[in-house]
Parts: sequence; C-alpha cells; structure tokens
Amino acid sequence: MRKVFDETKINHLVLQNRLVRSATWEGMCGGDGRPTTKLAAYCGTLARGGVGLIITGYAFVRPDGRQLPGQLGAHDDSFAADARLVTDAVHREGGKICLQLVHCGGQTMSKAAGCQPVAPSALKVDQFPELPRELPEHEVRELVALFAAGARRAREWGFDAIQIHAAHGYLVNQFLSPLTNHRTDRYGGNLASRAAFLLEICRAVRDAVGKEFPVMVKLSGSDNLEGGFDLEEAVQVARMLDEEGIDAIEVSSGTPASGDRISVRQGIETREQEAYNLPLAYRIKNAVSCPVMVVGGMRSFELVEGIIRREEADYIALSRPFIRELDLARRWESGDESRARCISCNGCFKPGIKDGGIYCVVDKIERESREITL
Repeated sequence: MRKVFDETKINHLVLQNRLVRSATWEGMCGGDGRPTTKLAAYCGTLARGGVGLIITGYAFVRPDGRQLPGQLGAHDDSFAADARLVTDAVHREGGKICLQLVHCGGQTMSKAAGCQPVAPSALKVDQFPELPRELPEHEVRELVALFAAGARRAREWGFDAIQIHAAHGYLVNQFLSPLTNHRTDRYGGNLASRAAFLLEICRAVRDAVGKEFPVMVKLSGSDNLEGGFDLEEAVQVARMLDEEGIDAIEVSSGTPASGDRISVRQGIETREQEAYNLPLAYRIKNAVSCPVMVVGGMRSFELVEGIIRREEADYIALSRPFIRELDLARRWESGDESRARCISCNGCFKPGIKDGGIYCVVDKIERESREITL
C-alpha cells in the first residue's frame, strides 16, 4: 500500500517522501532577482524540515515578467554563484529543489515590469491590473527560448528539476484561456493553438536540459471563471503534456479574478474545506500516465495519507503550512500527526513585501507574546 513517506522517483530524481513544498514567493532576492544568503538559509531550513521536494518561488525568465519585490530571477548567467548557495544549502541537508519558471504577463504592473505589461492579447480583463501590450509572434518565440535558457541555467546552478508555471492566470495560462487569448495567429483560436506556447516551451526546455532531468508543469485544472480555461480543456492539455513526456503535473486552480475560488483560499477550518483542487487533480490523474501532484488546502495528515493510499494523486503539495511550520514533514513523520498549524489567514504575504521576506504573522505574534509572558 502506498504511503506518504515512501521513497519515489520522478524521472531520475529520487525523493524521500511524497510531500512537496509548492512554489511560494519568498521575497528574499535582490532588486534584480539575484538570490541571497537569506533565501539560501531559508531553503536549507525547509530541507532540514524533511519535505521531499522544494519548489522555489516563481522565477521570472525576463525582467518584464516579474511581479513582486524580492522575486527570484532565472534570466541572468551572472547569478550562478548566488544560486549555487541556495542549491548547496538544500543538498547539504539531504533535500531536493526544483526551480519554477514563470512570466507573469498581464498580471504584473508597469512599475514592477519596468514597461507596459505583455499578454497574448491587448485586453482589459478583471485579472489584469492595467491594459497589456499584445505580444507579436516573433516575441512569443523569443519567450519560448528564454524559458529554455532559464531551464538550462537551473541545471547548471544545481537545481534538481524545473517546473513551468502554467497556472494562476500567469502568461502561459493566459495563452490557454479563451478569456485572455483572442489571437488569430497560430497561438490563438482552438485549444490546440492556445496550448502551442506551452508545448513549444516544454520541447525547448527538454532540448536544453536533456531526457533525464525532470521537467514538470503546474497546470490550472480550471480558471474558476465563466468562459475561462476549464476542467475539460485542462484534461486535454494534460494529455498533450503527457504525450510530450512531461515528468509530473501539479494541479491547482483559479486566478486573481476568481473570487472565493482563488488559488489560496482563506478560512480552511474543517476537513470538508480541505483539498479543494482534488476533484480536478483526480480527473487529470485518470487521464495521464505521469505522476500528478495536488495542491490546495491540505491540512490534515489523515486526509493526506488517504489521498496517497487511494491513489487519487501521487504527491501532496503544500504552501502556507510550510510557512507556519518549516519542519511539518519531519513532525508528521515522527508520529505527531496532528493538523498543520496554518489557519489559512493569508497574513504571511503582505508583511513579507515590507519586511523583505515571507513569514507567518500568527506565529510571530504568538512567539512575541510568550517572550513578554516570560
């Protein structure tokens, strides 16, 4: 019977368990995206906490694809030594780390991008802060090459895998969605054309890193928007990725315009509110042969173990619980299977922008309160 703490492999990458730290903006890089010793220490601590695979915060492949302060960059060869500090810190603790590649497209702002944001089409939609510029076809091809270059750097810098971000309304997802892609060239129209950008990225990345280096995709099972990219289309795209030889698919959902069905939902207090993307992931798992990860609201070890044992997904990805408890995996493995302490308040993100790095505000308040009491 499969269990959470089984040793597994994704392509040639051996993982000590089925727990994944899903990509989480850390806000610990320089203004140009250069990794810092603070990020290296943070990732090393995560690895010491026992999680099977760490996926970095989204690393932009071109400066106009950045969104938040302190965001990681994958666009500059001169970052090599600093990036090696991060991968070495993880490997010293026996961990594995994957670099997530992204271009935020129309979901960034001119202030962050340094220019007018770009998108598949020049549309003002709810998920875009401002009107983007439509990417000409030659620039789409340039971006394909930039994703491949970022993947090549990841391998050279010591990362164990890469993940292409095709979810949450960012640029690749914008090409997939009929709400944000109104193109009439080879990258727009039917689903096969809207998926062409993603598939070309996958092929270029594979050529850059070789057959034995794990290449994964984070895919929205649904935009959770009327007229957007939906589950039926996601299943078809997942099959396309599987046929391309992708090594794993992480299933999420939602965009910033999805209301209470966004990717990071608040108020997860009961078992019924957990695992909100599992129905999407299970549909996709039944359609593909590659491993499937599910992210979204898992807090109870019993539920996590049940998903693995019932083969509803192959890996469990968590984000906010690892912000509150960097050693959550080690705690569960040691036999303390009590619920993750994260209360899903989303308070961890905003102060990270001001203070130069993400952290759990609830945990900080509790620690300060104990110190005052003592």
